[in-house]
Amino acid sequence: MRDEPARIGDHALDNLRYIRRTMERAGSFTSIPGWGGFIIGITAVVAAAIAQSFIGQPRLWIGVWLVEAAVAAVIGGVTMWRKGGSELSSAAARRFYVSYFAPLVSGAILTVILWRASLVAVIPATWLLLYGTAVATAGAFSVRVVPLMGVCFMVLGTVALFTPFRWWPWFMAVGFGGLNIAFGFIIARRYGG
Repeated sequence: MRDEPARIGDHALDNLRYIRRTMERAGSFTSIPGWGGFIIGITAVVAAAIAQSFIGQPRLWIGVWLVEAAVAAVIGGVTMWRKGGSELSSAAARRFYVSYFAPLVSGAILTVILWRASLVAVIPATWLLLYGTAVATAGAFSVRVVPLMGVCFMVLGTVALFTPFRWWPWFMAVGFGGLNIAFGFIIARRYGG
């Protein structure tokens, strides 16, 4: 019995699929550190617990979260560098950075404005919304699950706007803690480290 030769059309379709997947990966920034996000989520849960004791002292409450933001930036930067190597200077990485940092800079500016206007109660929802915007827009240049993570932050921030201020520490814990832990784990398992 003779084996039939592979049809040329089947072989061509396999090649096209391979080329398509390779080009998609080449145009995507895949150095999102899953375990780094997981660790950031854990530090955010700790920050939420500490910040809870300062809920009546806005300056200290915001101070705890600003320290957490600095810690998260260091963790994110180091774990991204460890995972990404040379990819960190690619065109996809540059598009990711611009899309990511523009909403974060806007959030920093709005934080100062809201603080000066004594609208501290709006700051947590603003942070959740703008961080979600940063992740969703930058995620357009990354793996598929990243934009979904950003949308989850945006939904959480929107819901937080319509709840009493005393609930917002829970939103911060669920967002910066829980979502980072959950999506960090997913990214680590599906896309590596």
